[in-house]
Amino acid sequence: MKQGKTNIVELAKAIQHEADNKKDYVSPSQLMSIEANGSLRVAMQDADGGKMDMPLTQHASRQLGAKFGIPAKYFDRMLADAPDLLAFNANHWLHQEPKDLMVRTLFGKVRGIMSNRYQRIDNVNIAEDILPFLLEQQTNGLEIASCEVTEKKLYIKAVMHKMVSEIKKGDVVEAGLWISNSEIGCGEFEVAPFIHRLICLNGVKVNDAKFGKRHVGARANVNDTTYSILSDETLRADDKAFMLKARDVVKAAFDEKMFESNVNKLRDTTDRKLEGNPVKAVEVLGNSTGLLQGEQEGILRKLIEGADLSQYGLVNAVTAYSQDVDSYDRASDLEELGGKIIDLTAEEWKPIAMAA
Repeated sequence: MKQGKTNIVELAKAIQHEADNKKDYVSPSQLMSIEANGSLRVAMQDADGGKMDMPLTQHASRQLGAKFGIPAKYFDRMLADAPDLLAFNANHWLHQEPKDLMVRTLFGKVRGIMSNRYQRIDNVNIAEDILPFLLEQQTNGLEIASCEVTEKKLYIKAVMHKMVSEIKKGDVVEAGLWISNSEIGCGEFEVAPFIHRLICLNGVKVNDAKFGKRHVGARANVNDTTYSILSDETLRADDKAFMLKARDVVKAAFDEKMFESNVNKLRDTTDRKLEGNPVKAVEVLGNSTGLLQGEQEGILRKLIEGADLSQYGLVNAVTAYSQDVDSYDRASDLEELGGKIIDLTAEEWKPIAMAA
């Protein structure tokens, strides 16, 4: 699997650094304005009548467009070629269709614009509640195989070296745990099983038996004159019960019966063969899952190198290729895709297997 931070201590430091440098607001959109001064910026009036100018990340820009029905491609085109037009359009909708919006900032940039119903489950709280348990389990054979905090998500991928099995003779896998979270609307908080293949150090996320929570809560209402800074104390009170449950799920994640059940699912994929054209098979998979042309070519190369023309071989080709991509987020997407291929029914597998 793709490597990120070198260890869990480094990850914890990165999470805390972000926690020390982020602020969240809920503001009526009519108090916001978008300016086009070479780059897109958001200016929010504070409680004292002052102005706060903060550039938007690309992700936040797209979220803003989505809130007011501006298609992403058109939004990007205006941003690149007609920023004044974009500012005019965005400001029109901000003021003519007022909404209470949550604005999440980090290092002086707007990184996310969400609904005022967005419930924060922050990485620092996950670290406080879950990382101590993972550190304790290192004496029992647990290892953090890969971890990272990207602009979009937090990832922790742990393996238990003492819990192993074979898919087929000599093909050994370990039980693992996948934890991910997004603070800016790129996915729910999730705990899921993870299987680590020792032959090539691939990892695949198992998509069933997962525990998760969407970032949706009660509306955060504000008046029409000021913005509101959200309280971390309130956040902790709201999420404490949930995080206690999440910690219990993490503790129970390395269940031998669950692990063996997932191993059996992988064993079943070894009997489903690619009976058609492997090139077309990867193309069909790519067209149905949004793989880019270059990604399809890389997966095909891994499939040929692996010399296993089966559903299991395709899973391993996808997860092996994940190690070659530059983006940790995209590598993790491909590990998730590997799990989705495992879950394909015989009927869903047929168009890929018989592609010609």
